[in-house]
Amino acid sequence: MLIGEAPGATEDELGRPFVGAAGRLLTMVLESLGIRREQTYITNVVKCRPPQNREPRDDEIENCSIYLESQIVMLKPKIVVTLGNIAGKKVFSMCSIEWEGIMRMRGRVYSVNLLGLDVSVIPTIHPAAALYNPSLREILTSDLKYIRDLMYGSIGKESNKRDTKTLLDYIKKRHLDYVESGI
Repeated sequence: MLIGEAPGATEDELGRPFVGAAGRLLTMVLESLGIRREQTYITNVVKCRPPQNREPRDDEIENCSIYLESQIVMLKPKIVVTLGNIAGKKVFSMCSIEWEGIMRMRGRVYSVNLLGLDVSVIPTIHPAAALYNPSLREILTSDLKYIRDLMYGSIGKESNKRDTKTLLDYIKKRHLDYVESGI
């Protein structure tokens, strides 16, 4: 699960997260590492675009918290990647961990209890930051490569990438479980 800040203009218009310029960069980096976008679930802390594309205010973040929490509880991710300061601060606050800023927190895996789930949280820079400052692309790529290694098994151990399930596989299985239960 990748969590960003808030929709931009393109995202707001299309109703999908990370489909603008930052989303194209994120998709390109993921695909260069052998991760299909369909293998991830991407969302934002705030679900509506703030006016003039400003950073979300605390009250807006709080008002949208129920949606983010519901997504996390429903999907039960093993790995949560926070993209940028807003997402990092929100997710770490949900774990009662003080946020020290993206450049101090990135590059490490935090094993936390998030809404009753044992999760590995990995903060990295927001793809938009890498668009505006190309020297940050290497950091984004390096962090996502580390995440890829976690997804496919233990760090440094290759595994069969075809074993990775997509969100669609999860939904199909949950639907079959529901149908078979006769509820």
